[in-house]
Amino acid sequence: MRSVIALPSRLETVLEKIYSKHKCPHISDESRQRLSSIPEDLAFDLLRKAFNSPGTSSLDRFIASKLTHIVTVTSSPAKSPPRKDGCRVSQEEISVDSEAPPQLLLAALSELEFNKAFLLLTYIPGKDLGQVEITAEEIRGWKDLSMVAFEAAVWDRLGRIIVPQQTVDCHSNGGVATLITISVMSLQTEVTRSRFISGPRLEPTGTHLHKALGDDNVLTVKFADVQKNSSTDPYSAYKRIAKNGIMVGLRRYQFFVFKDGGKGEKKVDFSTEGVKCYFIGTDSTSANDFGTPYIFSGKSICEARMHFMHVHTLPSLANYMARFSLILSKTKKLEVDMNGITFETIDDIHCHDENDKDVLDKNGKPCIHSDGTGYISEDLARMCPVHVYKGKCLRSNNVQNPPLLIQFRMFYDGYAAKGSFLLNKKLPPCTVQVRPSMIMVSKDPAFSNVSTFGSLEVVNTSNPPKRTKLSRNLVALLSYGGVPDEFFLDILLNTLEESKSIFNNKRAALKVTLNYGDMDDHNAARMILAGIPLDEPHLQDQLSIFSKTEKNDLKAGRLPVSESYYLMGTVDPTGELKEDEVCVILCSESGQISGNVLVYRNPGLHFGDIHVLKATYVKTLEEYVGNSKYGVFFPQKGPRSLGDEIAGGDFDGDLYFISRNPELLEHFKPSEPWVSLTPPININSAKNPSQLSPEELEEELFNMYLKTRFHASNVVGMAADSWLTIMDQFLTLGDERAEEKAEMKKKMLKLIDIYYDALDAPKQGAEVVNLPDELKPDIFPHYLERDQKFNSTSILGMIYDFVHSHTAEEHKPSAAEPVSDHHMEKCGRWYEKYRKEMIQAMGNKDESANEVIQRYKQASSSMNLMDHEFYGAAGLEELYPQALALYNIVYDNAVKMNNARNCGFVWKVAGPVLCSLRYIPVSFMQTIKSFPPATTATSTKTILAESLLHGYKFDSINPLYYMSPFASMILGIPALLLEGNGIMSWFEAHGPVSLVAVAVLVSWLIFRKYMNAIGCGITLVGCTFYGYVRHMLSQQMPGTPRTPRTPRTKMELLPLVNNDKLEGKV
Repeated sequence: MRSVIALPSRLETVLEKIYSKHKCPHISDESRQRLSSIPEDLAFDLLRKAFNSPGTSSLDRFIASKLTHIVTVTSSPAKSPPRKDGCRVSQEEISVDSEAPPQLLLAALSELEFNKAFLLLTYIPGKDLGQVEITAEEIRGWKDLSMVAFEAAVWDRLGRIIVPQQTVDCHSNGGVATLITISVMSLQTEVTRSRFISGPRLEPTGTHLHKALGDDNVLTVKFADVQKNSSTDPYSAYKRIAKNGIMVGLRRYQFFVFKDGGKGEKKVDFSTEGVKCYFIGTDSTSANDFGTPYIFSGKSICEARMHFMHVHTLPSLANYMARFSLILSKTKKLEVDMNGITFETIDDIHCHDENDKDVLDKNGKPCIHSDGTGYISEDLARMCPVHVYKGKCLRSNNVQNPPLLIQFRMFYDGYAAKGSFLLNKKLPPCTVQVRPSMIMVSKDPAFSNVSTFGSLEVVNTSNPPKRTKLSRNLVALLSYGGVPDEFFLDILLNTLEESKSIFNNKRAALKVTLNYGDMDDHNAARMILAGIPLDEPHLQDQLSIFSKTEKNDLKAGRLPVSESYYLMGTVDPTGELKEDEVCVILCSESGQISGNVLVYRNPGLHFGDIHVLKATYVKTLEEYVGNSKYGVFFPQKGPRSLGDEIAGGDFDGDLYFISRNPELLEHFKPSEPWVSLTPPININSAKNPSQLSPEELEEELFNMYLKTRFHASNVVGMAADSWLTIMDQFLTLGDERAEEKAEMKKKMLKLIDIYYDALDAPKQGAEVVNLPDELKPDIFPHYLERDQKFNSTSILGMIYDFVHSHTAEEHKPSAAEPVSDHHMEKCGRWYEKYRKEMIQAMGNKDESANEVIQRYKQASSSMNLMDHEFYGAAGLEELYPQALALYNIVYDNAVKMNNARNCGFVWKVAGPVLCSLRYIPVSFMQTIKSFPPATTATSTKTILAESLLHGYKFDSINPLYYMSPFASMILGIPALLLEGNGIMSWFEAHGPVSLVAVAVLVSWLIFRKYMNAIGCGITLVGCTFYGYVRHMLSQQMPGTPRTPRTPRTKMELLPLVNNDKLEGKV
């Protein structure tokens, strides 16, 4: 049963008066939908006319006749043009009684693809289509353009004029109809026009929801903060939106799901980084939609959710939304026929005491060793892309072995499951085995005939461990366990010393660019490997950014530690491991390791969260996993799961810190593991979702969203900071203050229990207990950078102060070199457009700079246009002058702004060209290339500079370029011998005038003017001396030359590889 669309109270009042006066039947849902899709004032005028009309026997017919053009001017749902307000069609767009001029524009707009129509409207923020000076013929003229050309045309026609004056976000982001921000006027309590609509996104969004429905059928809605000084409900407008939906063009979007994205972290901005709300397309009033019915047409939102999972079977509302939000995980779909997979349910492995009886937790449920982990057959595992992280493939190269572990989300026949799959070579093909602890939503047999969006989605795979770092919590716990401060300070000092050398040491620079390659898509590493000198301004700037990032990491206690790894955990399938043993599989060379290891899981706070376990070789494990690697196996023996002992962990994809660092193992003394001392969890006693009507359920769910969005308590963050504050003071106290330390320890244990309970509350459907005032500190350590602070003398304070005293150096770009006026003008237009759009995007305070840059790299009009025009050239010869022109334009601006950070654009767009081509200063090229023998001089200069001055062996990557002049001279002698008679015959057959002309031509080709011979000689000597000076300066303080060079060593010609493969080669 569909919910009735509610109209504003004054419209309902007028309707009742019309029913009473004209004795006509109540209007249909379709008419209500039509009225809700236009502004309230316009709808009121329409109903007022119906009330005053002498013969209104059918109000539905009257409404349809007045609003008929709304239905006929727009095409299918996939092409419905969105409005700038995202909620209502403005009065200027629709006239009730006459043919409005915008009707022709709407008709033309409806002929565009949905992506194009949506994009066009994002370029006219704050305006109605009828307020823009544009014709229907112009819009239709853009219909057949490519997306890149369409965006360029719209920008030139509309965006260039309108967007710069607006403070809106009009860049590509999110889904096709992705982002609408809604705000409330405090005095009128009416929904204002949206601040911005952003989109469309040209790449598919990586969630199951978006992949099942399509990006254009999903809206991400951000509800702005409201002023609460009104006596009425401040959220009444938002609740009306949730009930009636949001009109984007002629398509209606309704509230569907929300997700709290701040698990375990301190949330800074709930409107951007916290709770995310999603609306989905449900129906449309466009006549063209009637021929292509939408899958959810005529269905309630509750029925729509059943197509994903039978979430109504869950016992509480908290569970309802927590489990349903699994469809919002960023995943990569495993391309497999779900109907061909055999799904088997196997028992969990229970924990047994010494009497072989089940051990129960504080809530009376059996403790299990296998929480969250199952099995997958080898053939299905091989279909899974390797090295997946948060739904993205980090590498796509072919590998022989399937991933050892796969973190997944599975939706099948009403079921929803999450956890990790362990490769099991013993399983028959096309088989997966799940345990009850992995099943989040069960199937309702009563709805077995309802089709579902079945899919097996991959979140992460067991990847090669990256550079492993400690954390503040881990440093504090290690210090508590006896690790001396000198261990951490030595790591800190070595890291800072290495960081200082990255500006003039290629080995150190390459290492840091690979460590932080995710920040710039390894662009800086490619520049180094391509031979760009370290003193190139943009490269210097990137190295400076990496250096600052590393120092920020160090200040936060993220110290790099050797012989340590983060690995995905699971349970031992063989049952051979003892209670204090683990099996650790690293790369295929070392395989399983042996000896003692430290095991920890972030964000553990308890003193016993760090275990000392014995890494053991298990031969029979190879029968299950073969040669797959990167994982840690925990035993299935003992009264309690080792994973649960370590910060309440499980095996649904959690990463565990594994260290065999000899110094840590030598000094660390473990403590007793954590045992919860809090009473049983208080499960939310709200009504069962199945007991609520569809209208009540939607109201309750949206109220949950409002509470989570506007009134959520950050118990997790406050408990963590309070614990760290007390722990910091605890570490600095001596044994003579034993009583004070004992009191601090009691407080920390209480905070730990509250912290862990708050972490598990969402998935348990439990209420979060507020933090008692006596556990809240008044002041915090200075490294937490709070207003109320004290100067910490613990190891964490020492680390912060030591790093804070080292500041990064700024490197200034040098002056630019002149190039072709044509390319300078062309590239100047590109760059100016980019700068305007980037300034516009950066003006949106809701987004971080890194997110803005990433979006522009992927989908902005400037980047798309640049890539299309730049890389559309025929070959490298044509790309080279454009790259050089863009290089100079960007660097001119960097010099003008006195900011090397502005150099990055050219490397984002033309980086591959600049890294692939060898080029030398333009002034040198213009001088030395003024006559044909210049290639010989250039080759001579290069060979002298490379082999004599710099002491490198000659291994040119362009042998043809270097050796062709010498080949021409060598071949010139036999050419004269073989063709000499022909040349002499030519001279004898022509007169003096022709001979003089040829002599002049040859002379001009060689020298062009007499002084050029001397000039070339001086230039050659100068360039040789310049190379020598550069070599000498590189041994001291780097300068800022403008041009890359050719790789000098074979190391620089290596392809970009992962750290673990590079370490042995650099």
